[in-house]
Amino acid sequence: MAAFESLPAADCGFMVALLGGFRLYWGSSMLDNPRASQRLLAFLALHGGTVGRAAVAGTLWPDASENHAYSNLRTSLSRLQSTTRKALAATKFELGLAEGVAVDVRNAHALACRLLDPAVTPDTSELSMAAVTTLSADLLPGWYDDWVLTEAEEWRQLRLYALEALAGRLAAAGRSGEAVCAARAVVRAEPLRESGYATLIRVHLAEGNQSEAVRQFARCRLLLHAELGLEPSPQLHQLVHGLTGL
Repeated sequence: MAAFESLPAADCGFMVALLGGFRLYWGSSMLDNPRASQRLLAFLALHGGTVGRAAVAGTLWPDASENHAYSNLRTSLSRLQSTTRKALAATKFELGLAEGVAVDVRNAHALACRLLDPAVTPDTSELSMAAVTTLSADLLPGWYDDWVLTEAEEWRQLRLYALEALAGRLAAAGRSGEAVCAARAVVRAEPLRESGYATLIRVHLAEGNQSEAVRQFARCRLLLHAELGLEPSPQLHQLVHGLTGL
């Protein structure tokens, strides 16, 4: 198979979106590709750099024989749209995304790391509901390949910590409504995560809504008892200590 010619970085215009589901954009247009080709593009986007064709075939079709896996890879490549092929950089032995192809989860990962770094002052655009939306999205939901599940779990953990940090930064800036939305995104994603409830309770206390803080504590306590037979941690108890008889 001939190697694909990739567009120059300045003219690339491609975005591989993996958060909330797979999409491939060329400028403002979303390109349609069969599922096997989507899996190939998603794998290359998550891996970064170039990958040997043998490794790509073996990862995407782990239960197939070597010859069958290579055949599946050739088929996936051949079914790519002509425009989509320009998003790839390919040699006889290796595959990767072309230079300049953007990947949404890479940008989101960088955002999360900046929010978690106390030495970094985020840009105004990063303390926003757009950031809450980005950090609320799962990586390739509904995909159950082992190589996806590992990346998805790592992203889930990072984004939840980042949402908690974002809520704290928004609360410190006096933007209570947005801070509540960020904290609620954590609770919605993981209802048994005590640190998410702690963040939400702190935000309500900071804005003077003691009743909301107590209500969220009671909700957390009920869920923990019903699902795990546990009481909230002493740290969570301490947040509402003295407000009620809880």
